[in-house]
Amino acid sequence: MQTTDTARKPLRLWPAVAIATLMLAGFLTPVILPRYAGLAMLGAAVGALLIILWWLLFSRARWYERVGGLVLIVAAAFAEKFVVHPSIAGGAMGNMTYLLVVQTLAVALVAWAAVSRRLAPGARAAAAVAAIVLGCFPWTLLRTGGMSADGRSDFHWRWSMTPEERLLAQAAEEPARPAAAPAAEAPHTPAPVAPAEVAAPPVAAAPIAAVPAPPIPSRPAEWPGFRGPGRDSVIHGTRIATDWSQSPPIETWRRPVGPGWSSFSVNGNLIYTQEQRGGDEVVSCYRLDTGAPVWRHRDATRFWESNGGAGPRGTPTLSNGRVYALGATGILNVLDAATGDVIWSRSAAADTHVKVPMWGISSSPLVVANDVVIVATAGKMAAYDVVTGKLRWSGGGSGFSYSSPQLATIDGVTQVLFISGPGTTSVDPATGKVLWQHGWVGGAIVQPAVTEDGGVLVNTISMNGGTGLRRLAITHDGKSWTAAERWTSNGLKPYFNDFVVHKGHAYGFDGNILSCVDLQDGTRKWKGGRYGNGQLVLLADQDLLLVLSEEGELALVQATPDQFTEVARMPALEGKTWNHPVVVRDILLVRNDHEMAAFRLSPIVAAR
Repeated sequence: MQTTDTARKPLRLWPAVAIATLMLAGFLTPVILPRYAGLAMLGAAVGALLIILWWLLFSRARWYERVGGLVLIVAAAFAEKFVVHPSIAGGAMGNMTYLLVVQTLAVALVAWAAVSRRLAPGARAAAAVAAIVLGCFPWTLLRTGGMSADGRSDFHWRWSMTPEERLLAQAAEEPARPAAAPAAEAPHTPAPVAPAEVAAPPVAAAPIAAVPAPPIPSRPAEWPGFRGPGRDSVIHGTRIATDWSQSPPIETWRRPVGPGWSSFSVNGNLIYTQEQRGGDEVVSCYRLDTGAPVWRHRDATRFWESNGGAGPRGTPTLSNGRVYALGATGILNVLDAATGDVIWSRSAAADTHVKVPMWGISSSPLVVANDVVIVATAGKMAAYDVVTGKLRWSGGGSGFSYSSPQLATIDGVTQVLFISGPGTTSVDPATGKVLWQHGWVGGAIVQPAVTEDGGVLVNTISMNGGTGLRRLAITHDGKSWTAAERWTSNGLKPYFNDFVVHKGHAYGFDGNILSCVDLQDGTRKWKGGRYGNGQLVLLADQDLLLVLSEEGELALVQATPDQFTEVARMPALEGKTWNHPVVVRDILLVRNDHEMAAFRLSPIVAAR
């Protein structure tokens, strides 16, 4: 007579071994094929789920082992979150630890089942403990520098220095640090609900004595802020050589910079940006010709989230000799452009009664008629008197938004457009009175655009990225406004990568591939070129797009609707690059979260 043990069928291992083998191959994908790292991570998560289903339903293991194994995996995953690096514990909206460790624990489960099936019960239990440790241990050795938009993690050894730590260790150019100011609100904590005249007593600007500041030109800034004079990334009056094999952009300087996704504003020989340096959020001024630092203004606050990392997200705005800068926790500073001295400061987060959103306050200030400066927090706007800093009005939106106010003139009326969670709102910049609204529920990061014939282009996003582009027809009868949908297209789905409008077409990123759509009906004309989730500007006089890819490469692409044509490509930066490029005269400025550089663009040489 057979006993239960001798009659029991052996474990059915082959399905799990096949899945685990594919998962192990997938773990190597980010090294061999980085472009498909996000897809490989998703595939590994599916593989882990299939292994768990195999173990519970098809493995032929004893039921107490099946249930016990699942309980141990769940318990180990929860415990792992307390020992991994904070960048992993907080990654993927707090879910990265589980996504990673469950994959390796699933493979460890298969290995344990194969190795221990003929062991005595005590030895099997010891092998189970070893499998759990081996499944969890690798992730305790790593940290992540953030994630790309398609889900790739930037893994490094846990003990390695971050670029920011290396920058702080280079103290030679750092000015003597003034006394620390009281810390402003911490990231992800509610802002005070009472309006605050000053967000935190600001640290005085620290000039670098060895570098004299060039004079501030009296004329308007050439590149006054986010995406240029019109906030549209359109450049006129610049024509460059496009044969980069013969006349490539020439690097004039390169230097480290603190983390942040700020772009540049430029006036004369001064450039301005925002960055994080340790516990201080910084507005920085550098020389355009050399990259040498001129002054830095510091606020004792730090925003950080695991996907995008630390630092401010907005870009300073220049107007009438002043710098307007909004930090990631909502501190609005108005500084003297020549010295960095504080003119006035507010807490926009407090004034609009909002919490700091998940990815930080990302708006760039908008100065209108040298009368008001308008900023956006988490879906709301606030307008301040440029002279006194007094709050004029607030509101004009709701839900979540990482977009900035956009100045527009429609039917001869100056107005400010703003995309937030419920849709698009237009307001009178002086009073905040709502002129018109259009509903398209989702969220927003990119800017709206106005077509040559007065149409308005807007988008919305979901958790999976951009969902499409919509053209609105705006009408005005002298008393009231209406905004009606003209068309909606999925041929161009901006996420956080702004698009440009040129000669009846829109050009931008559809996911991580460039796309062109016709503004008459939204039909796609072409799609091509993989640049990750990069940014671009338009050289309108040449029908050229200058693209800065997510990997830090520069490319020239024809801005014509007939077909996708890449003209040139070259490396510019290393690492994830989400910041908008800037072109002023013949100088191209680029940066990411750890370095910035200037390139001289070769002009077109007239044929003899």
